[in-house]
Amino acid sequence: MKTRIIKIGNSQGIRIPKLLLHQLQLRGEVELAVKHNQLVIQPSQHPRQGWEEQFKRMAERRDDRLLDKDAINLTQWDADEWQWK
Repeated sequence: MKTRIIKIGNSQGIRIPKLLLHQLQLRGEVELAVKHNQLVIQPSQHPRQGWEEQFKRMAERRDDRLLDKDAINLTQWDADEWQWK
């Protein structure tokens, strides 16, 4: 499929056909990158996307405990002011 670069205000852009947007499930915010001299458009990734599921899996495997628990030096303020669970 071919398209033309068009003037959009002071910038230039392309129109992406609705069929391609639907096929790729692109909507809202996207990320642009240049890879191997090609323009890549992909859905925007949120920095913490998928973290909740990963934390659940870690808890199920009991892989969510502090590794350096003994290295923590608690002060009296920590003991009085914080509720550690």
